[in-house]
Amino acid sequence: MLRLISAGATNREIAARLYLSEGTVKNHISRVLSRLGLRDRTQAALYARDNGLI
Repeated sequence: MLRLISAGATNREIAARLYLSEGTVKNHISRVLSRLGLRDRTQAALYARDNGLI
């Protein structure tokens, strides 16, 4: 999911790629941001880049 966020994919695009509902994607992104202590998708993309995840 972080790779797709980093690539600039929307929630709808992520949902289609991963065969999930858009609501599920929103929940997953919220949980990832919370667990990593990040504020937004931009910080998530930077986190992924800085930690070699993308």
